Amino acid sequence: MRSRIIVTLVAAVLVTAAGVRAADDTAPAPSPSPPPAAQAAPKEQAKEQAKDPAKEPSPPPSVTVIGARDAHGILGRDVRSSANEDMGRIVDVIVDRDGKVRAAVIDFGGFLGVGSRKIVVDWNALRFAGVSSKTDSITLDLNKQQVSAAPEYKEDTPVIVLGAAGSLHPWDYEH
Repeated sequence: MRSRIIVTLVAAVLVTAAGVRAADDTAPAPSPSPPPAAQAAPKEQAKEQAKDPAKEPSPPPSVTVIGARDAHGILGRDVRSSANEDMGRIVDVIVDRDGKVRAAVIDFGGFLGVGSRKIVVDWNALRFAGVSSKTDSITLDLNKQQVSAAPEYKEDTPVIVLGAAGSLHPWDYEH
């Protein structure tokens, strides 16, 4: 209850600050009187200002407040199979040209970083239900045998994404 009140107050302060800033941006600033030559062509100056979008004030950014329980960072998080096998750590996220998250890169195998390799798993094969703190792991719908057979991920080459059984979705990477 207390955290909801704090989140609501913070959101109200951010929205108010954005409104005050927007009002400050649109208020005309006092300017020194222009030299006589510049006073002769006020219409030309108005046309130049209308053409230059950089001089127009930008709208205030939108503000979204996400509760601490509702969103978590995933880079560096441990990944485990549904049988509680250690599958590695998430080290990167792959997005397509539209910015849609398509896959996660997992540093799999090895010991203390020696002998490990990066593999790519389909985003839909990951389960985030039990993730409420940094120490909680993400669950992968694949077992250790399936992941160990996956090809290694290398940047700037076609990405081979390992998905859960029955979820083969070709990815048109040349569009």
